[in-house]
Amino acid sequence: MSTNPALAGASSADASSAGASSGSAVVIDVEGKVAHPGVQTLPAGSRVYEALAAAGGALPGVDVTALDLARPVTDGEQLRVGIEGVPGPVVGLPQPSGGKSARGKRGRPVAPVNLNTATLEQLEAVPDVGPALAQRILDWRSEHGRFGSVAQLRQVRGIGDRKFSDMRDSVTV
Repeated sequence: MSTNPALAGASSADASSAGASSGSAVVIDVEGKVAHPGVQTLPAGSRVYEALAAAGGALPGVDVTALDLARPVTDGEQLRVGIEGVPGPVVGLPQPSGGKSARGKRGRPVAPVNLNTATLEQLEAVPDVGPALAQRILDWRSEHGRFGSVAQLRQVRGIGDRKFSDMRDSVTV
């Protein structure tokens, strides 16, 4: 485990002064093993390291090597620090009914596919995703960068209300 001591004691003033020349802001939720978890408002164009600093830095002993500290944050994203597993449901989106788990093409339960790391073949395992749609998802990711939320799938050509509803429980970011 490695901890970045420079981030552990960083203050929110450090994050708000960096990139403050921009006129708009992003709101993100920094959760997990940080000094001050919760919602942070940062200047547009802020990076993960600035969001981490705004939350008071990672707690001592927390491994932050899995985080891409240089990645720009997106409005509405949740940054999870030192937390294993899949995040809970996104508030405001329709929730799955009946407690059904995600199922692959052959009906077997599957782990959610990460939209930011999935290959073409992994995306094709998602319900209602064929080769053409899987490629459009990869193309969107290449053009726009990381998905900040599962809801951003709606920006991919060919994903409407129904398809999004069928897919959302089978993917994660």
